[in-house]
Amino acid sequence: MGEVKKTEPMDNNNNPQPSPLEIIKEQSNYLRGTIKESLSDPLTGALRDEDQILIKFHGTYQQQDRDLDDDRKRQKLEPLYSFLIRVRVPGGVLSSQQWLNLDALTNQYGDKTMKLTTRQTVQFHGVLKRNLKTTIQKINQSLLDTLAACGDVNRNVMCSANPFESAVHAEVSEDAKRISAHLSPRTNAYHEIWLDGKLMEGGEKEVEPLYRKYYLPRKFKIAMAIPPRNDTDVLSNDLGFIAIVEEGKLIGYNLTVGGGMAYTFGNNATYPRVADVVGYLPKEKIVEAAEAVLIFQRDHGNRSERKNARLKYTIDRLGLDFFRAEINRTHGIVLEAVKEYKFITLGDKYGWTKSADGLWHYGVFVEGGKLTDKNGYLAKTALREIALVHQGTFILTGNQNVVITQVDESQKPVIEALLKKYKVINADKISALRQNSIACAALPLCALAFAEAERYLPTLIDRIDKVLETNGILQVPISIRMTGCANGCGRPFLAEIAFVGRAPGKYNLYLGASFTGERLNKLYKEMLSEDQIIEALIPILQDFALNRSEDEHFGDFVIRKEYVKETTAGLNFHS
Repeated sequence: MGEVKKTEPMDNNNNPQPSPLEIIKEQSNYLRGTIKESLSDPLTGALRDEDQILIKFHGTYQQQDRDLDDDRKRQKLEPLYSFLIRVRVPGGVLSSQQWLNLDALTNQYGDKTMKLTTRQTVQFHGVLKRNLKTTIQKINQSLLDTLAACGDVNRNVMCSANPFESAVHAEVSEDAKRISAHLSPRTNAYHEIWLDGKLMEGGEKEVEPLYRKYYLPRKFKIAMAIPPRNDTDVLSNDLGFIAIVEEGKLIGYNLTVGGGMAYTFGNNATYPRVADVVGYLPKEKIVEAAEAVLIFQRDHGNRSERKNARLKYTIDRLGLDFFRAEINRTHGIVLEAVKEYKFITLGDKYGWTKSADGLWHYGVFVEGGKLTDKNGYLAKTALREIALVHQGTFILTGNQNVVITQVDESQKPVIEALLKKYKVINADKISALRQNSIACAALPLCALAFAEAERYLPTLIDRIDKVLETNGILQVPISIRMTGCANGCGRPFLAEIAFVGRAPGKYNLYLGASFTGERLNKLYKEMLSEDQIIEALIPILQDFALNRSEDEHFGDFVIRKEYVKETTAGLNFHS
């Protein structure tokens, strides 16, 4: 890692009392806490309360199966605790052997499901405490890890899906990996706890040059995007890099700051926000720029109120002029004028595409990102069988899909035969709405979820598709997303149609985001049941079918027809 610039923390929050979680981090001995003791306690399937906070930095969350809570209470048993494990996969690139290893681990220790996330990685669910260390060890044996996949640190760095699509895509993918490596925590705790690494000697001093002992005020997300495809939702991230290409060469990036999707129901001081595109810098400066922005947030983010701790609130509180001055003061970063770019879609490429090097790539649609064998549809088995013969790689996308890449001409018929044998969905055979859908995991394992998402959105789309087909717009691209709460894991506020759970079977309906991921949507109606959702959408979709202008997207249409007002900034999301 390069030399880290020395800066002095500044407190402009006017909130001098740190939150309880800040105290936990600071006193954790660089993320150790009492995790080892919690793991060895045989009397419970849970961890100690403070360790549940710290373990997130190691890439895992404690969960419980809420479907079973009532039954277990009647039996006077504690909840069925288990753990989510999130793998860190910068840019979403996995070898065939890594795919096979992760698949095997989900079968052996998880719930037999590979959950593809909206941050280009894989989550395991249902791992019991007694298997947690073994599972993380085996992930590391695959030359992957889980460190910083969660927690108040920089998380998995996203990148436009296929690095083998062009030389530019390959270069951007490498830049994503460089940023990820540079911003990785340096604590030895991960190796001590999970990998039986050497304990720090008494005279040795732990050093965390970027994060210090208190880490960041809140999670920090980074994405790279290559126009015209915004398949990473780059503007939803704390920090983003939009590739600028001239005459086929990558020359640099437009820098974006202050994106984030989460808000809290009933608290209008919280809101989703689209990042500001603040300037351009040459590609040689991106790692230094990433460090500068992270340190800006470390030193100026709100450590008293976690609900207002993301970089988006720091930017709105202190302003972009102060931000620019600070990254110049600490790192000498001087941003040039924003260079022109244009996004046309936030979706993925499906089916076969061929790159300039003559290799083929197949985009596989994975509904809700849930790869499983269920109801006769053996999607998980299909990808395993392909991985056994595939000589290339697998790429996870920001839309919860997967791309089978680097398939040569001789191997293409073999892959095609396996896709056909296992009836892997050809995206061309499903509606454009379903092709552009995202759902978070939600119930039963997410403690924050008020309502279903992943398990429910497919059946709701079935009903909406009938309305689309009746009106002759089944193959008109519309983005749709559903989450079980307002924390925004599925980036719902950047969907043209979005459902956010408020209670079991009840959703808020949002309309009016852009199809390119550059504008937030707006609340249209609250607390709708399924029938009320369909009743609300039918007249709008009929109007769209009859009166949209040529190439007009649904999100733009509902604003033009004044179904909702345009959201021009996060600060007016609630207005």
